[in-house]
Amino acid sequence: MDEPIEARLGAALDDRDQTLATVESCTGGLIGSLVTDVSGSSAYFDRGFVTYSNAAKLDLGVTRESLDEHGAVSEPVAREMAQAARDAAGTTWAVSSTGIAGPTGGTAEKPVGTVYVGVAYAGEWGTGTTGTTVSHHEYDGSRTAIKSQAARDALKSVLEAVRDQ
Repeated sequence: MDEPIEARLGAALDDRDQTLATVESCTGGLIGSLVTDVSGSSAYFDRGFVTYSNAAKLDLGVTRESLDEHGAVSEPVAREMAQAARDAAGTTWAVSSTGIAGPTGGTAEKPVGTVYVGVAYAGEWGTGTTGTTVSHHEYDGSRTAIKSQAARDALKSVLEAVRDQ
């Protein structure tokens, strides 16, 4: 059986002497909790932000324009969340989650289960390698199931990015 995603990600970060911060909305701290389930995670996990409200997102550095134009559950907001967390923490990587875990809150445009995951990387100064990617997911299931799937997929997204770097 494969090691859990959080252990594989931790080993990859530790091997590269890289660090991670999380910024979560719909997952409510679950991503950070999974990361810290691994013994020794303090070597690579810096901090987690739970920015559940728009006010908390603004405090972190998400722009009012993005929230107003696209809504909290959107690609631009996931991107800005990840970038702001990376820069505030001074980490190599940051991962964000924003979505609708349900069972209420969905719309025809953004149904329950809609989640955006952002992964921001801080390259060495002057290399032009700093960047951010965002993926869009649609999950089915209960609120707990959606949060769990989103958190694990967020960790998978970071692991893929670390390995590709």
